[in-house]
Amino acid sequence: MRSILPIGAAFAILLVAAPSAAQEFEGVSVCRKCHIDQAESWAQTSHAKAFESLKPNVKAAAKQKGKLDPAKDYTTDATCLGCHTTGFGKPGGYSAATPAVELKNFAVVGCETCHGAGSKFRVEHGSAEERWKTGGGETGRDALVKLGQSFDYKTACATCHLNYEGSGWSGAHPPYKVFTPAVDPKYAFDFDKEAVRSGKGSGVHEHFKLKNVFKGEPVPAIRAQTQADAKDPD
Repeated sequence: MRSILPIGAAFAILLVAAPSAAQEFEGVSVCRKCHIDQAESWAQTSHAKAFESLKPNVKAAAKQKGKLDPAKDYTTDATCLGCHTTGFGKPGGYSAATPAVELKNFAVVGCETCHGAGSKFRVEHGSAEERWKTGGGETGRDALVKLGQSFDYKTACATCHLNYEGSGWSGAHPPYKVFTPAVDPKYAFDFDKEAVRSGKGSGVHEHFKLKNVFKGEPVPAIRAQTQADAKDPD
């Protein structure tokens, strides 16, 4: 069985790391240290390959349909990078200065795109496990919310998938996405119909039951709904 929680030396690293003044993105590799099953499932999704579609002659037919130049390199286009990378323009997130060795962690739509920048709350994940293992009981999930972990997955999805004129999403704003239902019906997005809740959609990882350590439901209580049909890692 693969543990979905930090153990041994890897866990100790989490404990000694002090939260920085600003919440920062840390990349997929940091999340993967503990959440191996989720990371492997995510690696097979379209989110893991989102940056690739910005390269010249990749998905050429779709680009032509969206009135984009299929031969153009869009990997430096700021209007695209916000939805095709992790943390673009934010502390620790993807930027033009991101080293090539780090592209696999940030030139993707990674864990923190949905769950929030992790430099602070990931430390609490480790601390909470140590308390639980030493008899201190479970920690309330509200502690994670206070440190920046997001459970509002619906809004996280809408930020990119519904950011087009006429989408009906109240948060839509320029620059609007090019690929809309008017271009092709497949670009219509519905949080439930896309199977985001079940973890069987094309963009999200399969959900696995999370046991012990944390208790209580944050607001919005989407976590309980995703956990209902989650796979037992045992």
